Amino acid sequence: MASASVQTKVLLDGFGMGESPRWHDGRLWFASWGSDEIIAVDPGGSSKIIGPGGGGAGWAFEWLPDGRMLVTGRELIRVEPDGTRTRHAELGDIMPYGVSEMTIDGRGNIYVNSINFDFADFNEVIGSGQAPGKIALITPDGGAREVADGLAFPNGMVVTPDNATLIVAESFARRLTAFDIGADGSLSNRRTWADVTGDGICLDVEGAVWTTDVSEGETGVCLRVREGGEILDRIELDRPAYACMLGGDDGRTLFMVAQRWFGPDQMDELIAARTGQIITARVSVPHAGWP
Repeated sequence: MASASVQTKVLLDGFGMGESPRWHDGRLWFASWGSDEIIAVDPGGSSKIIGPGGGGAGWAFEWLPDGRMLVTGRELIRVEPDGTRTRHAELGDIMPYGVSEMTIDGRGNIYVNSINFDFADFNEVIGSGQAPGKIALITPDGGAREVADGLAFPNGMVVTPDNATLIVAESFARRLTAFDIGADGSLSNRRTWADVTGDGICLDVEGAVWTTDVSEGETGVCLRVREGGEILDRIELDRPAYACMLGGDDGRTLFMVAQRWFGPDQMDELIAARTGQIITARVSVPHAGWP
């Protein structure tokens, strides 16, 4: 098992609160919640602001098969090539508290999730046993429907390369949960994939998941986990990591988004402290699936 001896490198630092990294078009893109910006970083560490985000905290982005970007937030927004932003699907009745994470599978099906409560109530909900979270599906023809509920703070999601399985991190339940994906995009056969905590996650070609564990206080850990819960690799960091993504030209660079955490009631202080970092490590098994 890999450990703290794995060599890591800080690619970018000095931002507020980063999340939802994606490898796209030769760069690592991430959501900067504090500045409400989508930022792209090249392999040399040069960064560029691409455009505005979804507003506040808890938003993400992804690309449709035709290259147009979708951004979550209070609603699901599509960004046209000229920069025009328009609502992509009506989700207000399904997700009245807004849309959080997202992944788009190889067939163009869009899966979005929602914690489904006001983030100001974070301290009340955590540890309470409540699981109001949902997953919705938006099909290529524009239809939208709920496909899963009863999730305890759904977070990052991945879809396997065969479009057969969706795995979601349930952060409050400290587990990764899997569903079978039907021909029509429906989710069924819900089961525990691994009893490990998760936030942002990504998948490799051996079917293992890299997941961030933010339960160790001031420090952070990124784990590579096999279905069933066996931990295959472990990378220790000096601060909590909240999401990770495999990328680089060969898919073997692990990008980890990390920052100090002051608590949900101190988001302004967290953002002002600018402790955010993009940390990289070279791994042996490349990326697979979506995102």
